[in-house]
Amino acid sequence: MTLDATTAISNSTSTTPAPAEARSRGTTTPLRFGYGTNGLADLRLDDALGLLADLGYDGVGLTLDHMHLDPLAPDLPARTHRLARRLDALGLDVTVETGARYVLDPRRKHGPSLLDADPDDRARRVDLLIRAVRVAADLGAHAVHCFSGITPTDTDPGTAWRRLAEALTPVLEAAATADVPLAVEPEPGHLLATLADFHRLRRELGDPEHLGLTLDIGHCQCLEPLPPAACVRAAAPWIRHVQIEDMRRGVHEHLPFGDGEIDFPPVLAALADTGYQGLTVVELPRHSHAGPHFAAQSLPFLHRAAAPSVPPLGDPSATSEGSST
Repeated sequence: MTLDATTAISNSTSTTPAPAEARSRGTTTPLRFGYGTNGLADLRLDDALGLLADLGYDGVGLTLDHMHLDPLAPDLPARTHRLARRLDALGLDVTVETGARYVLDPRRKHGPSLLDADPDDRARRVDLLIRAVRVAADLGAHAVHCFSGITPTDTDPGTAWRRLAEALTPVLEAAATADVPLAVEPEPGHLLATLADFHRLRRELGDPEHLGLTLDIGHCQCLEPLPPAACVRAAAPWIRHVQIEDMRRGVHEHLPFGDGEIDFPPVLAALADTGYQGLTVVELPRHSHAGPHFAAQSLPFLHRAAAPSVPPLGDPSATSEGSST
């Protein structure tokens, strides 16, 4: 994000309270944690959901894929209805994610994208996203996640941005009809890679009501000029979905908590202060080989990191505000 973009965000005219104001008004929101099924790809979906419920998660980030609610297989509405009943029985909320690697093309990771030169290929990705919106509406999901894709070789940036805006227009129309936010994720290496890029898309589309942001905390650590906690505060008015994992500066590698460089308590405090009410979903897609292990480890870590700090007994700062000295 450029300095100008950072300044523009901080000067936003949004009515969302600033974090300090939110705290003073008593609107700090307890966070709700989920785990992404793309990190449990070796489990059947029903087993994955049962595991997350048993571990105490509040919800699940459901990646539509061939092993977990295949969006292209027959009888999608009926299968979605059965899943909705299962989620309700387990007490799990859900967000729908669309980052499956090979769901549309068995030879191209994340292909085709919204930026492909072939309009028929772009239409296939648009169709997937519209299907995802319908699934989200049927599941009562709080958002649908998506990303732009990588700019194809020999495609100039202006053309790529035009394709992205045109491709997302019918998806946003579907999202508005279903009343489900579309949460676009800045993804390192993609056309839309940063928070500044998200704001460019928002402006080019005319700031539609149902266009929101997926904020990936690791991506903030990886490449944003602001620290992750500051990214949360700057992006608060537009956040509709949150993904979380550890990461190192300049390296796009999703890591288990404690293996990277992120200081999580300030990040989670900032997120709670914004009043965010969606799921904060652990995103470890390359750790499915040990998914149950990392799911079991991640939730206690997040609960500890999100717990408000309590001064030790005898600490002068623990004196109540109403007492005299």
